[in-house]
Amino acid sequence: MSEITEATVRKIARLSRIKLKEAEIPVMQEKLNKVMSWTEKLSKVNTENVETCDTVFIAQAPLREDAVTDGGYAEKIVSSSPFAADHFFTVPKVIE
Repeated sequence: MSEITEATVRKIARLSRIKLKEAEIPVMQEKLNKVMSWTEKLSKVNTENVETCDTVFIAQAPLREDAVTDGGYAEKIVSSSPFAADHFFTVPKVIE
């Protein structure tokens, strides 16, 4: 693994539009090197017999019957409206 240098940290910060103070550069360099070290460990894991997964949700969502379970009281709903017609809310015309 090649180590991330201070120059690389500066370049990443510039490309990411992140302002780093001079004292923060070595800290960020250490953190990025730890991340790279961890990803290198992952690349050594044997995944030969592991099936690929294209989603984290393997189970299918349960389906239900498409049926009306509520309703039938349109008059009650539109009764509080100052303007209603044929079970619908109506609004004043604003565009001629």
